Amino acid sequence: MSDHSIAETVAGLMPRARTELAELVAFASVADPAQFPRSECEAAARWCADTLRAEGFQDVSVFGTPDGTESVYGYLPGPQGAPTVLLYAHYDVQPPLDPDGWDSPPFELTDRDGRWYGRGAADCKGGFIMHLLALRALKANGGVPVGVKVILEGSEEQGTGGLERYAEEHPDLLTADTVVIGDTGNFRTGLPTVTATLRGMTVVRVRMDTLAGNLHSGQFGGAAPDALAALIRVLDSLRAEDGSTTVDGLTADQEWEGLAYPEDAFREDAKVLDGVGLIGSGAVADRVWARPAVTVLGIDCPPVVGATPSVQASARAAVSLRVPPGQDAVAATKLLTAHLEKHTPWGARVSVEHVGLGQPFLADTGSPAYTAMADAMRVAYPGQEMQVSGEGGSIPLCGTLAGLYPEAEFLLIGLSEPAAQIHAVNESVSPEELERMSVAEALFLRNYAASKGVPTG
Repeated sequence: MSDHSIAETVAGLMPRARTELAELVAFASVADPAQFPRSECEAAARWCADTLRAEGFQDVSVFGTPDGTESVYGYLPGPQGAPTVLLYAHYDVQPPLDPDGWDSPPFELTDRDGRWYGRGAADCKGGFIMHLLALRALKANGGVPVGVKVILEGSEEQGTGGLERYAEEHPDLLTADTVVIGDTGNFRTGLPTVTATLRGMTVVRVRMDTLAGNLHSGQFGGAAPDALAALIRVLDSLRAEDGSTTVDGLTADQEWEGLAYPEDAFREDAKVLDGVGLIGSGAVADRVWARPAVTVLGIDCPPVVGATPSVQASARAAVSLRVPPGQDAVAATKLLTAHLEKHTPWGARVSVEHVGLGQPFLADTGSPAYTAMADAMRVAYPGQEMQVSGEGGSIPLCGTLAGLYPEAEFLLIGLSEPAAQIHAVNESVSPEELERMSVAEALFLRNYAASKGVPTG
């Protein structure tokens, strides 16, 4: 099979890919039953399973995981003696946030300005479509030269760890020589990139209680301990004056060695308002790829509209801590919990609930799989060389699989380049990136099989 024929096949499959992505985006598959009915996730899972069956996958199943969600699995046998590659994506998505902030309906794939807009278009329903395109291109050009396992997770965005625990309980299911995680993205549109590191993450809910009930702020304010004020004070203790993360006992001065992230590029990617400074110290890459970062995800408190003049008796917040490679997420959780308890003012009653946890990840970029991918990306992106970057986000399954299969190679690629605005309103995917990354993945599978001595036609 020639490089050109693979690229031609993928190009011809793009209209079908758009149709399928539109069908998949239409499911409001947010894995939080408090926000969306579970039936949306269940329908998305079955759509994925039906698609795998139609592609000739065997042993296709939709199975429940310990967190109450569902994952989808399928196996496509390869030639005798061929290596096995595990392809990962997730079909669950972030909630749409403010539906009125979208320029088009979040669960309706919409073409605009050369991109396809919709929740999950890049993160990570597009990742599944990328895998499908690569496999279809290979089948149309002599066959898939490796054994392929596909696993599609149903709760990655919630971080509740269902698939990680299931994998630990069924360690034979996802065994593979190489794992391709389709849930990251290029450093910049048109610049082929593999991700070498992921920060882990821990999420906690901290609650403050100070009074038996709310009180009139005029009658009691000034002496009655305000739970919301106590919460604000303890949350503020998690940052230094310059905005750096400060958790007692947690090292936060690591440095990134690799691809630089220019500050002006970061400001543009992050859409930082004019005149507003960045937080933290050190290079941008240090801050977002190599160091811990705390974020207040939400606070339960009265909204401004309808608020009464009251001293609050209770308040609660969700806090995440990103944990870089080299640090243990369990130990970091203990330090975060101890910090919150220590810095709680006025003797307020504080409770910390652990919600989710995932370990950081560091890939071996010197493995044969990286050579095969570098060659593939050089063809899919003419004139460009593969770049290696970090990723500040978390994919907890990576750490779990690396622990289960220490001999496996890991490649992290995907469609979530900065313009995709994943987790924000108006998420989108570049169809050109989808096409080129699908070509790159197909060529990688061919190259990887050849490196193992498997004839590829």
